[in-house]
This record gives sequence, structure tokens and C-alpha cells, in this order.
Amino acid sequence: MSKILIRGAKVLGGEPQDVLIDGAVIEAVGTNLPAEGAEVVEADGKVLLPGLVDLHTHLREPGREDSETVLTGTRAAASGGFTAVFAMANTFPVADTAGVVEQVWRLGREYGYCDVRPIGAVTVGLEGRKLAELGAMHESAAGVTVFSDDGKCVDDAVIMRRALEYVKAFGGVVAQHAQEPRLTEGAQMNEGIVSAELGLGGWPAVAEESIIARDVLLAEHVGSRVHICHLSTAGSVEIVRWAKSRGIDVTAEVAPHHLLLTDELVRTYNPVYKVNPPLRTERDVYALREALADGTIDIVATDHAPHPHEDKDCEWAAAAMGMVGLETALSVVQETMVDTGLIDWAGVADRMSVNPARIGQAQGHGRPVSAGEPANLTLVDTAYRGSVDPAGFASRSRNTPYEGRELPGRVTHTWLRGKATLVDGKLT
Repeated sequence: MSKILIRGAKVLGGEPQDVLIDGAVIEAVGTNLPAEGAEVVEADGKVLLPGLVDLHTHLREPGREDSETVLTGTRAAASGGFTAVFAMANTFPVADTAGVVEQVWRLGREYGYCDVRPIGAVTVGLEGRKLAELGAMHESAAGVTVFSDDGKCVDDAVIMRRALEYVKAFGGVVAQHAQEPRLTEGAQMNEGIVSAELGLGGWPAVAEESIIARDVLLAEHVGSRVHICHLSTAGSVEIVRWAKSRGIDVTAEVAPHHLLLTDELVRTYNPVYKVNPPLRTERDVYALREALADGTIDIVATDHAPHPHEDKDCEWAAAAMGMVGLETALSVVQETMVDTGLIDWAGVADRMSVNPARIGQAQGHGRPVSAGEPANLTLVDTAYRGSVDPAGFASRSRNTPYEGRELPGRVTHTWLRGKATLVDGKLT
């Protein structure tokens, strides 16, 4: 059956409406739409959003299939309401050639739970010494538009300038992992009162802020686009706000965990809270929320970083950095941003669908919920509250910081070009 009638949904949190899908597109939006010949989904006042888009996902394939694969990662994405994800380049081999990005792109097309847009490495092998094949990756079948050495910082100013100049030729963007390496040698957590009391090596805020300051100035000098990955400090917010006031073409993202969790959790020594950039202070958390609300921070990106059990079930110093996030991102945003009154559901659509699709040039995503648009949609039961149980995750990994925590909201349905990938909370 190609026709689907979503009945009584709050489109972007507004008044209940019906949405009729015919094939891959939305045929009509209105009230009392005819259900003849259509499969009916009773939305019961649930919120309908455009399919979510994640600009920062680690799918691990090729090379670390013990952590995640394109199949399991896209299943996790569909479970979280995402219809498109951008896959980071720190795979094995690194996605620094047309061949590797095309491999990831084709795996995404084969499995089909969401669209997969590969991100190309900025430098060969993520080593920061020589530009990767940026033009070839852009011209490949994968059509790469975003480039990042995420996991490592492009710390050489000359290399960063050259990358910005190169991508300017075809309208691409460099996404920077802002971490000055010399200032973070041996770092285990945020530098501050807690790190001093615990005796753990500190990751100072200035290590992030100094790179952001340099890169927005480089972007202004070159006239190119720079995107700041997982911004995490109040100082970084002020730098991005200043850069935007000057008209510099900079965008920024915040990860859900930086909107909710603080470095106080590290007192447990539970490696599930070990992440890069690290959990910061309560002051930083509130500054990030305000910046996301006022548009200084453009998007929420999950930084979904799956790890096998053995890489987290160990002593703190030996543990890998990162958290899974695709299946909990929307719930965290509801708790920190919507339920607090900082943004409404239209704002969520803007920051988790429209803006990331625009920044990454994901055609057909982040579009209005209106007639003639692609039927990439997410239905959310916003009244739901429940404890997070990682045993039910679609991801291959379970390294969530929210295990046992009660969070609001649950994605019940996801449609990719009119095809259901999630129905009543279960993958199709």
C-alpha cells in the first residue's frame, strides 16, 4: 500500500492535522482528509517533525565493525527518528579517498534505514600533514560536501587555511574538531575543580576556544565556510557569537550530552562518562542551552560514538572516549530545551533537521511538512516518559550515559521517502 494517512498529528507541535503520503511524497496536509485506499496511522496528538538529520555520526565501518556497522548504525538512526546521517571519516581505512567514501555511501544505499552521507577526511590518514583528495571525494558518486578529521584537530594553521581555500571552490565546508593538542596532552576530563580533586589530567576550555578563534579568523580571511564540531564551553559560545556578528560564515553544533551532563559525574569513575570534548561545568551547560535557543549554535548533532563493551568496561584511564547518542538525542533535547521552554517543536525541527540538512547539503531532507515535499518524517510521542534501557538499542554498542535514567519522549514512527522504517517503536 503506497498511501499512508497520518491522522491527528501536531505538525511541528501545532494544531492537529492529517498528513497524506502517496508514494515518496506528501500529497496533502489538512483536516478531515479522506482515508480511502490509505493505511491509517492514528497519531493521537503526537508531534510530527521532518525526518531528523545528524551531521556527526560515527558508523565505524569499514574497520571497526565490532563497534558498529552501517546497517546497525542506520537502524539506530531510524529508531531515533533520523532519516539522514553524515558518517565521520575516522574509519579503518580512513575515508580520505574517493574509493572509501563511495564504499560507505554504497553500504548506506544497500541497507536503506536512512540516507548515509560520508564525510571526507581533511588530511591523509587524519595525520594533519597533507590534504586528502578533497576534490576527488566531492566529484565521486558520494558527492562529499563536508570534510573533517574529527577525533583529531587540524591544528596546523597552514593546512587549515588550504583546506578552507580548497572547499570554497565547490561550496564545501570544513568541520573542525577544536582541540589544541599540546594543551590537552594526557587529558582525561574537563580541567577544573573536579579534575583537581580527582587528580585526573585536565582538558582546559581554552584548548577548544583558541582553535575556534583561529579558525573563524581564517574562514573570514579566505571567505570560506567553517563548522565547529561538538562545541562545549561558554567561551566557545562567545567566540562564535562574535564571529557571526562580523558576518563570518561559521556554523556550530552541540551534542546532546553537553546539554545535560556535567563533569561532576566523573566522580563516579564510570568510563561511560568519558568523552571528547569532555563533560564540562553546569555554567557551560546553561550557556550552551541559551546559545542553541538564540541561534548562536545552529544545530544539535549526536556525535554518536559506539564502542564495544571491553573498551568501556575498564579503568578510567584506559577507556575509550565517546557515547552512543542516536537513539536518545531527541529525548535529551526535549528534556533540556522543550520542556524547559527554551524552544518549541518548530525550533527542534529547525535545529535537528532543517539546519543540519542545509549545512550538509542533504537534498530532500529538512524540508517543510507540506504538500509536494519528500515524505521524510518522524512521529514523536512527547507525553511518554520511560527509563533508558540500552539492551533494547538497535546500535551494536551500549555505551550510553543514560542507562536507567528517565527521559521524556519516544519516536514511534519514522518514514524515509514514504517507506516506514520504524512502526510503533519497532524497526520494520
